[in-house]
Amino acid sequence: MSQLTANQKAVLMNELTGLKRFSTSLTGDRHDADDLLQLTVERVLERGMPKDAHAGKWAYRVCRNLWLDELRAREVRSRFAKAEATGNGDLGVSDAGGLERLEFERVEQAINTLSEEQRTVLLLVAIEGRSYAEVAEVLNIPIGTVMSRVARARRSLAEKIG
Repeated sequence: MSQLTANQKAVLMNELTGLKRFSTSLTGDRHDADDLLQLTVERVLERGMPKDAHAGKWAYRVCRNLWLDELRAREVRSRFAKAEATGNGDLGVSDAGGLERLEFERVEQAINTLSEEQRTVLLLVAIEGRSYAEVAEVLNIPIGTVMSRVARARRSLAEKIG
């Protein structure tokens, strides 16, 4: 790992809006998304990246990995709290009106029922507009896996939203 080049820093800065949306999509909470975005940028700036890495793709991968770490930590804390007790998602869209808000909530709930893998690839492809190849590179999985996860996610959403 090395410090970021000027070009990598510029690319990272241009990706902040997309990273913010991705963070919000992952967390389902505006405040968690802000924290995740901050952690992502700090991690990339502090630890650097390989010289040949694309800063945007690297940042998305770091963001996803940090969120997975947070989910694991929350699960551990939750199990610990439950054990002690027994002795042994808003995306921040508040200006949507009536029917639009209900439809948004319905879609949000349907997306949140998807598996983590399906939700992640769907958000990167459908929301962020990334190509299947880019998503495969960011998540370090085969492109065929990306394609099948997106297809299953879309099919599942179509069934749930009807």
